[in-house]
Amino acid sequence: MRPGGFVLVVGPSGAGKDTLIRLARAALADEPRFVFPRRLVTRPPSAHEDNDEIGEAAFAEGEASGRFALSWHAHGLGYALPRETVALAQAGQVVVVNISRRIVAEARARLPRVSVVAVTAPPAVLAARLAVRGRPEDGDIAARLARQAPDEADLTIVNDGPPEDGAARLVAHLRAR
Repeated sequence: MRPGGFVLVVGPSGAGKDTLIRLARAALADEPRFVFPRRLVTRPPSAHEDNDEIGEAAFAEGEASGRFALSWHAHGLGYALPRETVALAQAGQVVVVNISRRIVAEARARLPRVSVVAVTAPPAVLAARLAVRGRPEDGDIAARLARQAPDEADLTIVNDGPPEDGAARLVAHLRAR
């Protein structure tokens, strides 16, 4: 089996990260080398985010006890990757996850064989997508749009066309691992 590792998908809200991941998961459904774990988040899943809900107390205990492979806070919520994702990557599987751009350096230091895929779109496209989503927790849209993608991305996908185009680029990157 080829070496596994982590592919971290990052980018601003509204860029379509979860859409591209969903399409890549469907395209790679018959290839067990690729794993798309659900993140733990301190809010219920929604149509826009497929996650496993975890309570605030359980999240704090998980961080304190080292139960997570990686954890972070963003937009007033706690996010984490289950610890077992590290064992999957070490066993040769490619673990594909959406994480915060702010923790890429920490992820590179803590996780095995990391590559970063930055997904973005022009500001007008991002703003329109966020407005349609209408989640109160999205907060100040202008401030969210002002944050930049990490400079250390191994692949940047400008997701301003059909999502299948961006997903095809993501799948090609994953298969090249």
